[in-house]
Amino acid sequence: MSSTVTTRPVRLGTRPSPMALEQTGRFAELFRDRYPETGLDIVTITSEGDRHRGPLSQIGGKGAFTRSADALLLNGRIEAAIACAKDLPGPHDRAPGITVGAVLPREDARDVLVLPAGHPPTTLAELPPGTRVGTSAPRRAALLRALYPRLVAVPIRGNADSRLAGLDTGALGVDVMIAALAGLRRLDLAERASQILDPAQWLPASGAGIVAIEHRSDDPVTGNLLAPLTHGPTRVMLDAERAALATLCGSCLTAASVHAVHDPTAGNVTVHAVVLDPAGGTRIRTTASGPATHATHTGRRAGRQLLDAGAAALLGSPS
Repeated sequence: MSSTVTTRPVRLGTRPSPMALEQTGRFAELFRDRYPETGLDIVTITSEGDRHRGPLSQIGGKGAFTRSADALLLNGRIEAAIACAKDLPGPHDRAPGITVGAVLPREDARDVLVLPAGHPPTTLAELPPGTRVGTSAPRRAALLRALYPRLVAVPIRGNADSRLAGLDTGALGVDVMIAALAGLRRLDLAERASQILDPAQWLPASGAGIVAIEHRSDDPVTGNLLAPLTHGPTRVMLDAERAALATLCGSCLTAASVHAVHDPTAGNVTVHAVVLDPAGGTRIRTTASGPATHATHTGRRAGRQLLDAGAAALLGSPS
């Protein structure tokens, strides 16, 4: 057990959705097992994104929750915040003074096709022309236009559980939808996946399957509590992916994929990075490898290679 002790409880901010509370519960169990004498108070945060009913792009994307959590962190109302890493804005879009303190082991990074309840199993390739495919991610929409141009990408909103309910009743306004396999598993709904999409073709989101816990940079007490709870290999991959995305000045609204693979035996990290054409045209991709101890440097190198290859033109394209 760690010798780190604090007499004050740690207040952990989280969204109130079932998926967010599930990952919060897993982290809380780890924290309380390691620090039985330190309180952990769960603070639910309802953000602008939870209240806004229009497209997320109107309020700056999925970072709406992060902005609310950042404000609470910086004014000292919470000590830490937990979120899916794929939904975190890049460092260039964040208020200064916040850092990742811990990450949970990476889960499955793949996306899946989800059908309405009772629909016979099928695949994206088998769907008829004009099928409306729901997604909130520009990356997924760009992949759909490139790989399955006869299908129609339709933006959708809501938490995973409400999207599933809307898909089943028809209220979501789409015929099928794309979701994260890790998210379905957190909800014990992995059986809703009709097709697990091949990550070699259907490129994963940056930070997919990773849960991150952040804190104020000037709060070493919380930082020291979180550090022993981090999963080292996952932290290597996250640092590499976020460094590449930051070099591209990308965010959750960017049609791009950065996916890192850590080889603990060789001590290396390999970054596979792609910038997609939002219209479904030519993509630009690169790969960079380096020692795991320099994951951030390797990620930045991958980002610079994409920019050198002309990725800026695609990053500036309208979706």
